[in-house]
Amino acid sequence: MQAPALLPLALGVAVAWVGMGLAGFVAPRSTRWVARVIFPLGVLGSLVMAAVGLAALFVPAQSMILPIGLPGLPMHLHLDALSGFFLLLLGASSAGISIFAAGYFREGEGTAPGLLGMQYHVFLAAMSMVMLAADAYSFMLAWEVMAMASYFLVVSQHRMADIRNAGYVYLLLAHLGAIALLLCFGVMMQGGAAGLTFEAMRHAHLSPQWASVAFGLAVLGFGAKAGLVPLHVWLPEAHPAAPSPVSALMSGVMLKTAIYGLLRVSFDLLHAPLWWWGLPLLALGLFSALFGVLFAAVQTDMKRLLAYSSIENIGIAFAAMGLALVFRGVGLPLVAALALAAMLYHVLNHAFFKSLLFLATGSVLHATKQRSLGKLGGLLRRMPWVGWTALIGTLAIAGLPPLNGFVAEWLLLQAFLFTPQIPEVFFNLLIPLGAAMLALTSALAAYVMVKFYGVIFLGQPREAQLAQAHDADWLERIGLVWLAAGCVLLGLLPGLVLQAIDRVNLLLLGQPLTPRGSWLWLQPVSPEHASYSPAVVLVVGLVAVGLTVGLTHRVYTGRTRRAAPWDCGAPGLTGRMQDSAEGLGQPVRRVFSPFFLTRVELPQPDDAAPRYRVSVDDRFWSQFYRPVAQAVLWLARQIGRLQQGRISIYLLYSFLTLLVLLMAVVR
Repeated sequence: MQAPALLPLALGVAVAWVGMGLAGFVAPRSTRWVARVIFPLGVLGSLVMAAVGLAALFVPAQSMILPIGLPGLPMHLHLDALSGFFLLLLGASSAGISIFAAGYFREGEGTAPGLLGMQYHVFLAAMSMVMLAADAYSFMLAWEVMAMASYFLVVSQHRMADIRNAGYVYLLLAHLGAIALLLCFGVMMQGGAAGLTFEAMRHAHLSPQWASVAFGLAVLGFGAKAGLVPLHVWLPEAHPAAPSPVSALMSGVMLKTAIYGLLRVSFDLLHAPLWWWGLPLLALGLFSALFGVLFAAVQTDMKRLLAYSSIENIGIAFAAMGLALVFRGVGLPLVAALALAAMLYHVLNHAFFKSLLFLATGSVLHATKQRSLGKLGGLLRRMPWVGWTALIGTLAIAGLPPLNGFVAEWLLLQAFLFTPQIPEVFFNLLIPLGAAMLALTSALAAYVMVKFYGVIFLGQPREAQLAQAHDADWLERIGLVWLAAGCVLLGLLPGLVLQAIDRVNLLLLGQPLTPRGSWLWLQPVSPEHASYSPAVVLVVGLVAVGLTVGLTHRVYTGRTRRAAPWDCGAPGLTGRMQDSAEGLGQPVRRVFSPFFLTRVELPQPDDAAPRYRVSVDDRFWSQFYRPVAQAVLWLARQIGRLQQGRISIYLLYSFLTLLVLLMAVVR
């Protein structure tokens, strides 16, 4: 039977997204038109794209050539299992984000509603085209459109100077990464314009030195987009500046385009990767993960906390990719498939639970007008829908079974256990350190999520105006429930998810993982190594909780009694007496003080309004980026001296140039 024409359908959805964005200009000032018509239509496109991505995992690859592009180089598109997996991720997560946005943007976000809707849907279309592009020109075109659309979304409230600055930093790092990618494709290109196609790059036989250069440029270019340390500085600035649905789309989906691109280059286009390529990727990934979770632990802004948490999760994904490169390079394809499956599972999970948490913070921000954790608290009673769905996302990102976050981390730890099979003594000596860093990062991530959820939703309100907080509206609830359901299903059905991921393993490694066991038990390699059953964990957990509650009620309460809880002998407790975000982050700040640039403002005896303030800054700003910026400004001033505004000076420049050219010709 002939395979369905999935590629034209995916292209049609991308074109439809652009059309939906342009339709916003029918009534550009009408929030109701954009939010109640354009965004719901975008949700339908997301669902179709998710279906296309899922189907592409199980059918042969498809290609097509569009009669547009450069002279002699039309645009090439290709849909295979790798691009299908990331289209599935894009469609499934953006469906929940878009339906949430239909309720969230009811009052606009600074930019005119029609223009914002156009930017949003062009952003979706550009990300899908990045995953479908099959030549360097098409890829870079889609990559730049994606960067520009996301930039304009970040600076939606462009009247604020801080938001404009955040947008400039993001745009600078985005173009730095784009330059690196252009150089990467230039190294891989062979045979003129025809060599720009991915098919030609696959068949180009680069020397190990030039292949390593191309890989290094790819890590630089895609690492800048993903937020890999030290190229991460845009991410904690852009996410708090952007509207919450945009933050969810950038963190949940856009960062994954960098993962997709690096997978495409390192495993597909550079067809013979060297094993040691995985070492810097593993080291950068683990350091980024630890760096991100430490900075998340000391944040007092809920969106900055989630932004640093994204750096942590992207670091874990890069570490898993590095491990897969090492295993493949030393001839262990089965274990490489395990590490790659862990990475793909992790990025799919991250798209759901991080999008869910960013949307939850958006609901909190709309309801309270507060982003500071120090001014929140006790919102579970006022916002039960947001609170319970956010709890699912919190438990998932903390890596607790039976939700989806646990499965990927468990698979990655299984991959680390196979590293003694690598015939490199030095690597085997260092790998326990990497496993320890991963375990520490996972533990700290759980600690961060306890702080995030506890400070926002539990306890008592820290401000009187929180009593006026309202729950999410019905469209926002649908988006939150959609993503929360994804976290639950991805955690309960890992066997089915790994069957889909196996199609990507087969494409990139030529080796499927083929996990053993039934849907009830997950055995990634063999029962002797490890087995896991999320259904059993769920049932045992529910039974344990039920028995504990039932026995406690039966043994200790003969009748129902109500009394005030014990207040430690201090009556009149208020929300200000609860653990604060600063207090919960203080142990991490002190233990890991070398990571932070800490400034403490102490009250003075004669202060009329004494206050104690602690600010934690990123050392990369002061010790790396600021000196570079100062050097660039100094160089610009020196070059600026050439422009004197005097015609005689300019004629002298022309005369000296002619003399130099004549001397060169004479020689």
